[in-house]
Amino acid sequence: MTATAAPTDPPGAGAGRMSHREVLQALSGLMVGMFVAILASTVVANALPRIIAELNGSQTVYTWIVTTELLAMTATVPLWGKMADLYSKKLLIQLSLGLFVVGSLIAGLARTVEILLVSRVVQGIGAGGMTALALIVMAAMIPPRELGRYAGIFGAVFGVGTIAGPLIGGVLVDTSWLGWRWCFLIGVPFSLLSIALLQRTLHLPEVRRKARIDWWGAVLITAGVSTLLVWSSLAGHRFAWASGWTALMVVGGLALLALAVWVESRVPEPIIPLRIFRSRTVTLTTVASVLVGVALFGGTVFLSQYFQTSLGKSPTVAGLMSLPMILGLLVSSTVAGQLITRYGRWKAYLVAGAAVMTVGMLLLSTIDADTGVPLLSLYMAVLGTGVGMLMQNLVLAAQNDVPAHELGAATSVLTFFRSMGGAIGVSVLGAVLANRVTGLLTERLGPAAGATGGGTTEVPDLSALPAPVLAVVRDAYATATSELFLIGAPIAFLALVAVVFIREKPLHEVSGDERAEQEAAALTAMH
Repeated sequence: MTATAAPTDPPGAGAGRMSHREVLQALSGLMVGMFVAILASTVVANALPRIIAELNGSQTVYTWIVTTELLAMTATVPLWGKMADLYSKKLLIQLSLGLFVVGSLIAGLARTVEILLVSRVVQGIGAGGMTALALIVMAAMIPPRELGRYAGIFGAVFGVGTIAGPLIGGVLVDTSWLGWRWCFLIGVPFSLLSIALLQRTLHLPEVRRKARIDWWGAVLITAGVSTLLVWSSLAGHRFAWASGWTALMVVGGLALLALAVWVESRVPEPIIPLRIFRSRTVTLTTVASVLVGVALFGGTVFLSQYFQTSLGKSPTVAGLMSLPMILGLLVSSTVAGQLITRYGRWKAYLVAGAAVMTVGMLLLSTIDADTGVPLLSLYMAVLGTGVGMLMQNLVLAAQNDVPAHELGAATSVLTFFRSMGGAIGVSVLGAVLANRVTGLLTERLGPAAGATGGGTTEVPDLSALPAPVLAVVRDAYATATSELFLIGAPIAFLALVAVVFIREKPLHEVSGDERAEQEAAALTAMH
């Protein structure tokens, strides 16, 4: 593999390391793009009750408005990562942002639930490219030893985008002259700004080599993951967990994934190179990423519903209530990144982050309809602190452990599995929440009332309920939400077990591009 500077690159852009100023300029465009891509997954959280009411949706649709975007993002991340190892990273990022703009415009103008779900798929494809490629470009520009300084900022952007989304969405919904449609349209100007910034500031050497995209692998992975996620969302609503449909979809999904593994082991340019899992670090960070995704997305995406349904807060106030988690994540991510850069040690932050995240999950499993805001804020700050130390540094550990020519594949694998964990968490725990709410309401108010609060029927309009029924509904949603965190706590603990067994390796002192050139020169010398 050879690397040559693109004709438009500034002097030294391809031959040497980018200066701190050049890196910051390029990161400005990446961070704007990353922020809006992540925001797309969560900005609808506080808007969902309003969207569902206006478009006549159900609790299942509530889950799927989040899940479809996560699913599309998850399924396409490996493809984006593979293309980044073959083609212009700059062009691919701009293409992904363009797709995101198209999806956002369709979503903002949607008049039916079906069109909204299609638009979320398009948004997810674009967001998948941005989330994978931003991390790949960072690794190409910056040595792992210095990456902590920037990764801490990037991790904070990722976390703030994940958790601030509900706040921004709540403000938009409560602003009469904007409304829920701007939860989607708000990303358009920022995406266009990111495209312009990247065109002006991002200068990377172009890598040109003949290769073929593993389309069969991409199709099989996407189909297998999608089948299992559709099953986990519909089981218990449209058909019983123990039913012929369950057997068909589970066996079919697993068969597709098994076939995907067979294809990936035989094609010359696999979407997910199985050989990277020979690295103990990559394997363990992948396992931890799945578990973090399940615990984080699966638990927190339903907090907004808890704030509004159980605590009776407005969308804006519900968004403001997420600030303690944002602050915890922002501070811990930034501080951990700076300390990693200074001392070159990273494993302790993974272990501490996973442990603190587990404690945060356990604390949130104690909430109910009467939990005070100060106590709830403390619990959320604990969870945010743990996630901030853990999430971005998992990527750093994996990137540091693979050859430069596999940086794209390794990064996309981690992003893929974290997103897949998130999609699984939202889908499965959403089904658990709906079933639990329906069961509680049926138990306390009778079979007819049970259909009011969950299942596939409409989410209740709290303003129309009499006071005694309202109290029962609020308590049912609070009980079900706390149980989601109780399920999430052992999942978070398994992530702690995984990171404990990761072997710490000194961080590289040169960037991914420089490592690629060194590896290419060594390969040439051998021949």
